Amino acid sequence: MLLLMLFALIAGAGTAITPCVLPVLPALLSASAVGGRRRPFGIVLGLALTFTISIVALSQIEKGVGLGSGAARTVAVVILIAFGLVMLVPALAERVQAPLSRLARFGPRTRGSGFWSGLGVGSALGFVCAPCAGPILAAVIAVANSGKTSASSVGVAISYVVGLSLVLMLYSIGGRRVMDVVRRKARGHVVERTLGAILLVTALVIATNLDVRFEDALAKATSCANGHCSGVLAFFVDPTHSLENSKAVQDRLASLRPQSRFAIRQQLADAGTTPADLARPNSAAAAGVAIPGVSTPALHDLGAAPNFTDNQDWFNTPGDKPLTMSGLRGHVVLVDFWTYTCINCIRTLPFLKALYADYHRYGLEVVGVETPEFTFEQEASNVEQAIQSDGIRYPVVQDNDYGTWNAYQNEYWPADYLIDATGEVRHTQFGEGDYKQSEAAVRELLFQAGVKHLPPPITVKIPTASSGLATPETYLGAERAVDEDFLPAVKTGVHGYQGDGGLQLNQAALKGIWKLTAQYATPVSSSGEISLDFQAAKVYLVLTSVGNVPRSVEVRLDGRSIPAADAGTDVHDGVVTALGQRLYNLVSLPTDEQHLLTVQLPPGVQAYDFTFG
Repeated sequence: MLLLMLFALIAGAGTAITPCVLPVLPALLSASAVGGRRRPFGIVLGLALTFTISIVALSQIEKGVGLGSGAARTVAVVILIAFGLVMLVPALAERVQAPLSRLARFGPRTRGSGFWSGLGVGSALGFVCAPCAGPILAAVIAVANSGKTSASSVGVAISYVVGLSLVLMLYSIGGRRVMDVVRRKARGHVVERTLGAILLVTALVIATNLDVRFEDALAKATSCANGHCSGVLAFFVDPTHSLENSKAVQDRLASLRPQSRFAIRQQLADAGTTPADLARPNSAAAAGVAIPGVSTPALHDLGAAPNFTDNQDWFNTPGDKPLTMSGLRGHVVLVDFWTYTCINCIRTLPFLKALYADYHRYGLEVVGVETPEFTFEQEASNVEQAIQSDGIRYPVVQDNDYGTWNAYQNEYWPADYLIDATGEVRHTQFGEGDYKQSEAAVRELLFQAGVKHLPPPITVKIPTASSGLATPETYLGAERAVDEDFLPAVKTGVHGYQGDGGLQLNQAALKGIWKLTAQYATPVSSSGEISLDFQAAKVYLVLTSVGNVPRSVEVRLDGRSIPAADAGTDVHDGVVTALGQRLYNLVSLPTDEQHLLTVQLPPGVQAYDFTFG
């Protein structure tokens, strides 16, 4: 972990020399150039504190705060204008300082010009600081977003911020010394007014997206392929790319999220190293209730099942009242972690619904724990609509704060935990598949609970991923996007992109001016394009439309409007009407084929995630 913290320190320092810090840099330098000599230290410390909070407490703060969201840019503009006016107009500065001077007797007598006032300025800047989120910072954000913030992830976050702050401190001190020399030769308020004008110009640059065009011009000066940049300015665009994407860093980042204790015990059981007193022999086969030709998994005691914790709304329960594990004693319980836009979860629903329909009257309870991957999945109305449209009859609970997810130390969508009538977890299943084995495990536990006569095994058609599927799930939000999947690599903030430039299989590219947050990408000002070279039979895309206003999304295949025979169920005449916050089926081919998909989105439509089948 110490080595990962060192890597994070270097990555933070590297980020401070990239164009990503330009929006906050003029405010930092201008605020540091006036006031007492301790002021730069207060500014940088305040920025470091609030920026760290915005990282490690991301699940408790509006998604994307301090990480390049549109709201952050607006706040940055307001702050810059306010500081600029105060410095540009001496009379206004005197009005602002007057109340501070009256309050000075209650605190440090610096008239707002020293360390403590700098701390306040820096604290405001920390929440609008928007460095590009590379793999290290993105991993910390992902852990915080799931509510699994640990001492290790906090340590990595602090190391990153320390590296960033050290370089910003050098900027502040160096800029102040230059201004001290200039101030001695200038007259009146020339320096302050000049700095104020710089702040106002900076605000105008951000408000009109001129900073985006600057980054676009910078990108043109480099050549990027497969996420790797070369060229004279490449070092300043992404100086720590090789370090952050190295195997050493990636392996250590994976350790930030601890593996589920139930998964570990399941692995031990499968390897035959589980203590003998935790093993229970299967008996359903002897009684004739096992599934013929199907090997029932070994069902060991994996530990007591946690209760449903820190949840929100319940659905499909009497009076929508919460269920408890103690109240379910005597029942065999299947806890299924899912989210309604996850294609892997959607494909498991026919099995879960059939299992519940056939075995509920014999003592099986299925509980769907809807743990959101994206922010819009937290809305109860969206979850309720998905439950109705998917025909789910078993109980479902919202797990917006990841309370139950964390209680199980879960890591996957979908994930199933099978619990016996005494409340012990006996089997786990992560991902799709092994349906007959899972049903056999349910029958075994029902038999152990005293049910001697069970119905015939279920027969249901379960959709599966196509056999020739080659393209993996592709996230468009910078938090989980894989650099090698995009040309060039995506980063948080508002940026200009030039298009594909020759994509290879499984690569994607953006064209136009886009705002990228941790979770989604959306065009700014005018329509934007996403191009994707894929190999699959079906292509899905998670979309939302701001304000639930219907907006048209054009779909092209190999450069032409997608033919009706190849279009997904949500495409009509080459157009998807984005309205609800859900998964949209864009492409439906008879077999796995490789094609170039182009999706054109208008402003107001947010794209989250491509999945394939």
